[in-house]
Amino acid sequence: MAVKANLDIQAILDKEFNVDFKGYNATEVDAFLDLVIQDYQMFQQTCADLMEKNGELERTNATLRAKLIELEGRTKVQAENSPSMQGQANIDILKRLSRLEEQVFEQKK
Repeated sequence: MAVKANLDIQAILDKEFNVDFKGYNATEVDAFLDLVIQDYQMFQQTCADLMEKNGELERTNATLRAKLIELEGRTKVQAENSPSMQGQANIDILKRLSRLEEQVFEQKK
C-alpha cells in the first residue's frame, strides 16, 4: 500500500505557471491539475482501504472482548464454586449486607 504521490505540499506551493498573453498557459495548468486529481484519487482509495481495515479490526476487537467477558465469567463461576472461595464469598456477602444495613438505618434517622 506504499504508493508514491506525484506531488507533495511543497511542490504544489512552489508550482509556477508561464503566463501567456491571456493568462496562464492552459495546457500547463491542466497537466498540473491532472497530477493533483491522481493524488486525490490515490488518497481517497487509501482512505477507503484504511476505513475498511479499521472496521475489520473493530469487529475483531468486539469479538475478542466478548470472548474475554465470557471467559472471565466462566473463571469467576469456577472460582466461586471452589470450596475455599465459598467461604470468602460468604464473607464478602456479609460485608456488603452490613454496609447496606448501615446506609438504610442512616437514611431513616
